Amino acid sequence: MRRVWCVLGIAAVAALSVGSDRVAVVDATSQGLPSVRGDGDPASASSLSGTLEPLPPMSARRAAHTASSLPDGRVLVAGGFVAMATSSQAHQSNDAEIFLPNEKRFASLPRMVMSRQSHTATLLTNGTVLLAGGYDESGEVTPSAEIFDPKSDTFAPVGSMLHARAGHVAVQLDDGRVLLVGGVGPNWSFLSSAEIYDPATGRFSVTGGMETARESHVAVRLEDGRVLVTGGHRGRRSDIEIFRSSEIYDPSTKRFRPAASMKIPRHKHDAVLLPDGRILVTGGADERDSQGVYDSTELFDPDAEIFTLGPAMQLGHYKHAGTSWVLPNGNVLVSGGAESAELFDVVHGTFRVVDGAAHLSGQFSASALLEGGAVLVSGGYGGGTGPRDEAWLYRPPVTRTSPVRTKTSTEVTGPPQSFRTASR
Repeated sequence: MRRVWCVLGIAAVAALSVGSDRVAVVDATSQGLPSVRGDGDPASASSLSGTLEPLPPMSARRAAHTASSLPDGRVLVAGGFVAMATSSQAHQSNDAEIFLPNEKRFASLPRMVMSRQSHTATLLTNGTVLLAGGYDESGEVTPSAEIFDPKSDTFAPVGSMLHARAGHVAVQLDDGRVLLVGGVGPNWSFLSSAEIYDPATGRFSVTGGMETARESHVAVRLEDGRVLVTGGHRGRRSDIEIFRSSEIYDPSTKRFRPAASMKIPRHKHDAVLLPDGRILVTGGADERDSQGVYDSTELFDPDAEIFTLGPAMQLGHYKHAGTSWVLPNGNVLVSGGAESAELFDVVHGTFRVVDGAAHLSGQFSASALLEGGAVLVSGGYGGGTGPRDEAWLYRPPVTRTSPVRTKTSTEVTGPPQSFRTASR
């Protein structure tokens, strides 16, 4: 006997190609909007997914930056690979700005302590934001960290990590501390190390490292407080190795251990915790990068500790870590990694392309969940362009009812089969 997590819906039992390991690969450089597979015509499908509307631009064109929702409803947009409107040259930036949702505009902020891109930004329990690591103004990996205080709208140094790292992940633990894992170190060294930031002391300390050094991986905190790390890569260009492996960090033992492998190797993907406790992993790419983008998804069951193929997205998405959001009704917005956003309907187990702005920047954008389920989407690059200053506001549909969340104990012979899988 084991627990089965399920979301009930009238179409949730209609699963196609369950158990198939075949997935679709999309060429991101020539990707258009495909027809909706099995869900009716795209126009009617889009009307159920909410809309995207353009906003006034940011003060700078940026990618690989961060966007953090603050307790007062504003959004901190920080750093990134930036090109100013008056220059064609891009560089790491210590520029930051604030998004004011009531006014639908961006306002300037004092500069950060250091320039950084490919860093992490984590909202702490006291309402401040920890910004850590990344590449500095000279393009070198930095161990530096700083704190943004929304009460004074200022940045202040907070010491250094134990290891210089960029392209790492950061996850807040149940006790308010922050786990920082993996990434790239100096001289393109790939890191398996991990460390903990304690807001009470303002210091970083060592914790157990991963079994595998990895970058372009994703980490998600499970409902029981453990942290799941999936995929990523080690090496560069022809020497790159992309992982299907995953690991779980247990804060009580301060150690990682190997967990189940995903169905396919993937990096530059994203993952979120669903209302039923499972993890939805979306997109990513193979070793061909933009020529091998995935529209496939996987579901991780934390009770059985297995991955199964999930529903196929309408588009391939990659380089979109941190841009997927569980909305108040339980649906999931995938806002980055492609020219259009998609909404995952947890009741029906399907993805729909979001109506409105059809040409998002795509790769390395940053987004933040706002009050009421709206989402700010900012910057990024793609479609043959460098960093962009565009921003968009996602508005969810107003007629959607909340899904029903249940836990049941029952005898089963395999994983939950609630969703259509990629079958091409």
